[in-house]
Amino acid sequence: MARNNSRSGAEGLERSCGRPAAGWIAGSGPVGGVELLRAWFAGEAYAKHRHDTYAIGTTDSGIQVFDYRGAARVSRPGQVVVLHPDEVHDGRAGTKDGFGYRIVYVEPSHIFDAVRVICGRPHPLPFVREPVATNAQLARVVHDAFESDLVPLAADTVIVDLAEGLLAAEPRGGGPPGPRRIDVPAIERARQFLDAERTRVVHSTELEAITGLTRYEVARQFRLMLGTSPHRYLLGRRLELAPQRMRGDRSLADVAYEAGFADQAHFTRTFKAAFGLTPARYRALSARGAAAGRDSCRTR
Repeated sequence: MARNNSRSGAEGLERSCGRPAAGWIAGSGPVGGVELLRAWFAGEAYAKHRHDTYAIGTTDSGIQVFDYRGAARVSRPGQVVVLHPDEVHDGRAGTKDGFGYRIVYVEPSHIFDAVRVICGRPHPLPFVREPVATNAQLARVVHDAFESDLVPLAADTVIVDLAEGLLAAEPRGGGPPGPRRIDVPAIERARQFLDAERTRVVHSTELEAITGLTRYEVARQFRLMLGTSPHRYLLGRRLELAPQRMRGDRSLADVAYEAGFADQAHFTRTFKAAFGLTPARYRALSARGAAAGRDSCRTR
């Protein structure tokens, strides 16, 4: 079978198909060296091919079978698959029920830069010997990558978190210890900038210019100092603003736009993940609470 060498993981899948299989593909990116792909296939999914990115994914449903580095590999729901750049592989369903998966493609140069930040010096690209494993750290990174819109700050976090996970999964375990130094004034400037610019897309280059650090140094030091990534911090500031805007008569679509979300669907998803309620439900309960408070005042 033909072997394709493609830069984009998603393009590799599309161009490498042999006989057609039942299924679907949905992708986003690339943004900042990161591309996301979600897919489901029955039968033979795709023929032998290769791409020059890391591919780190999780099997969501069914049994995924693929040939890689001289052996047939099997991935079950919840397991993590790690494919290294320029390695030939294929894919197929292990049962008649088909299989679904999500996968993150990252350009190796970005992993290299993130690893250098983590280790404090240039370091070879991580190599994970076992292509299929139960790895809670990498599984969480893949899951989180699909929970937010793929914007530059989110891509930076995905790359740093994947680099840390890949280093930890190397055979020697844990990877080299990374420096814990934090440039507190620089990270504080980044935080203040995100506070001020919370209603728009903030680009990695802006935080680099403000802090004098690389985007991966910003992402890692921000988490060490503030306990979260710059992207999630920015979402938090938008979520602080949204309930204030919901008190008036604005539509939820307008609230989403004014708070800096890409659209109402993204706003609803993020709001529910943070508060456990949809914006519509939150607004309705807030209105009832305000009415109950007015009634209480009248009966005194």
